[in-house]
Amino acid sequence: LAGLVEAGLLSEPMAIQIARSTGQTTARLAEWQIDSFLEGLTEPPEPGMTRTEVTYPLVELLLPELQEFLVYVWRRQLAAATGRVVQAADDEEMVDRRLAVGFADLVGFTRLTRRLEEEELGELVESFETTAADLVAAHGGRLIKTLGDEVLFAADDAGTAAEIALRLIEAMSQDETMPALRVGIAFGTVTTRMGDVFGTTVNLASRLTSIAPKDAVLVDGAFAKELVRHGDAPESEAQAAEAVAAAAERARLAEKEGREPDDEPPLPTYRFGLQPMWQRPVRGLGVVEPWLLARRGKTGS
Repeated sequence: LAGLVEAGLLSEPMAIQIARSTGQTTARLAEWQIDSFLEGLTEPPEPGMTRTEVTYPLVELLLPELQEFLVYVWRRQLAAATGRVVQAADDEEMVDRRLAVGFADLVGFTRLTRRLEEEELGELVESFETTAADLVAAHGGRLIKTLGDEVLFAADDAGTAAEIALRLIEAMSQDETMPALRVGIAFGTVTTRMGDVFGTTVNLASRLTSIAPKDAVLVDGAFAKELVRHGDAPESEAQAAEAVAAAAERARLAEKEGREPDDEPPLPTYRFGLQPMWQRPVRGLGVVEPWLLARRGKTGS
């Protein structure tokens, strides 16, 4: 890092931030690895050995494989991040980007901490974080960070974020051991720094999560407009119903007159539905009009 600063490729404050961020991230990773390996030992390699006596030889044995694995994963992540830079429209977009940002929050987690044993609580949090991380990655998003009972994710477009949010709700509702989940998503300009995201859009997503009903997804107006603009949701359910009714009427008239229906473009197939909710004041952000997001056909059900 000192060499990069001397070469003018990094400022000194940025080098300090990189060192701090790398230390924090790898410290958490190392602690998790040691805990996982020791927990996986059903019995010590030799009778009478304690877990403390096993730790150092175990790490020494696994170090070459772990190092190769970590370098491989890091290179893949670096390639993905570089690809996002290449796809960016301009330099400003890499600092202040337009993204969909979502929070997923376990409902009633504070009460659970008083009711569950520490081991049970740890298993629940790990299961939640694992499920969230897998779903976010599988459907094209990026997991920004986990906060115990909450995860923060981002996606380049509203359709991807909407799919992730609904998949999270569906997955958690099928697990009887999990509490209810609520998700809030906002779309807009986001500042990215050191792998994290900041700005009003992030704050709005967090506020929407706090007022979302159980097992539901709330989005802001900008996010709703993005879904409509890309054809992922109709402007309104009434408009969609009118289009279907009009197409059915034209088909009926054609059949009555004994002719083939006129060639018309197929009706759009929307993936999502949006239901406007009551406007409400949100702390620090003024009055917002949230929208309830659902799979097409389930809005308002």
